[in-house]
Amino acid sequence: MSDPTRYTRPVDISAPKLERTLTLSGAVRLNLLDMIGVGPFITLPLLLGAMGGPQAMLGWILGALLAVCDGLVWAELGAAMPEAGGTYHYLGKMFHGQLGRLLSFLFLFQLCFSAPLSVASGCIGLSQYATYLVPRLAAQPVTHSLRVGGYSAAVSIGPTTFVAIAAVVLAVLLLYRNLAKVRVLSIVLLSVVLVTIAWAVVTGLVHGHIAQVFAFPPHAFVLNRAFFVGLGSAMLIATYDYWGYYNVTFLGGETRDPGRTIPRAVLLSIGIVALLYLALNASVLSVIGAPQLLAAQNLEARRALLSQFMQVAYAPSLGVHAATLLGKLAALLVMVTAFASVFSLLLGYSRIPYAAAIDGNFIPIFGKLHPTRKFPHVSLLVLGVIACICCFFSLGDVIAALVVLRILLQFGLQHIGVMLLRMRRPDMPRPFRLWLYPLPPLLALAGFGYIVVSRPNFYREVLLAVVVAIVGCVVFTARGARYKSSDNPDL
Repeated sequence: MSDPTRYTRPVDISAPKLERTLTLSGAVRLNLLDMIGVGPFITLPLLLGAMGGPQAMLGWILGALLAVCDGLVWAELGAAMPEAGGTYHYLGKMFHGQLGRLLSFLFLFQLCFSAPLSVASGCIGLSQYATYLVPRLAAQPVTHSLRVGGYSAAVSIGPTTFVAIAAVVLAVLLLYRNLAKVRVLSIVLLSVVLVTIAWAVVTGLVHGHIAQVFAFPPHAFVLNRAFFVGLGSAMLIATYDYWGYYNVTFLGGETRDPGRTIPRAVLLSIGIVALLYLALNASVLSVIGAPQLLAAQNLEARRALLSQFMQVAYAPSLGVHAATLLGKLAALLVMVTAFASVFSLLLGYSRIPYAAAIDGNFIPIFGKLHPTRKFPHVSLLVLGVIACICCFFSLGDVIAALVVLRILLQFGLQHIGVMLLRMRRPDMPRPFRLWLYPLPPLLALAGFGYIVVSRPNFYREVLLAVVVAIVGCVVFTARGARYKSSDNPDL
């Protein structure tokens, strides 16, 4: 395989550079915005359905422990290599040479699919809650089926599609400024997120029945095959909802005192969100109860879960009309929460193609900063356009595939790489050293591996990751051949 590093040269970086303006409070704020999206407000019925009762909360607890093990790896790498792009730089330095360049490129290649899909999933969740406020938006969309090889995807065009696209466009417009000017907006968005969760928790404490949280069905903890398969599915959902604690590492080039800020931001974010999620889900369970939530397995019931929760809680004391109004207010707050997550996702992901272009391992134009506002505007705009296209797809069928894709082509590689780097470069400055080494990366590998293989028909998702990796290798090799035969290395 040819080495494209011989035929590329980094972008001229005499232009404006990223400024280190992100503080610890700002980093935690952006992480929380990334982590607390629409997921917790629509996935609780799925979580309960995976194990058939409140025992599924074990998935949240184990998911939090897995996030801590994984977060410690991110913390060490982020503190030691605080550059824009996060994983892109880590893989290149952990595996070094041509292999490192290839793995960095594969991460970037899969990110071109997974990042816009993640952004689009938040916007689609937002549009689903919008139908609760404006029922006319729930008009049946026009759906077509696209088939590629053995995979098929449904493409839908309807009112909710355009609501989702509008959310992407608004997020891009609000992010079209440097990081320092994003601070006030992020504070406002996070305030809405925390108020929404606090309202739900207080409602559960006042109107709920704590016994329903622990109303386990008979044989709930019988350790048979069904238990472990269900636990794997519950942990997959929890993992999807927890992800985002690493967002600050993508902004390493804009973080002030990164050796201290990045590790603290990662671990504080996990602890805060774990407590918020457990409190939120316990509150919903205490009011509605597992049997009713288990019956809400269709999309129509899930899309307005928090609104239904408010209606059930307040109808006996305030009446149906007032409770319905509170349900609509809850829907509006969840929409803002979903948008806040999209905002943070686009902010973090836009720095990764920029970092690769600066390194000479991606299209050079992605390495351009806005001439006056000093942020990677080309990268932001391109990811925004792709996310708009992804809004035409139904993402429910591919969430599991996205999780597997990232586990195999990003998280797993980082856990192996952090141990290789410890052995190869023990003298490397590490402002933060992960605790109880090497247990965290080993436990994270075991936990993510369990999530992948415990699910029925997991091989289909593994095959998807293999296909993406093969195509990425082909593109990487073709780029090397193209640069070798070109008179202009910047093509």
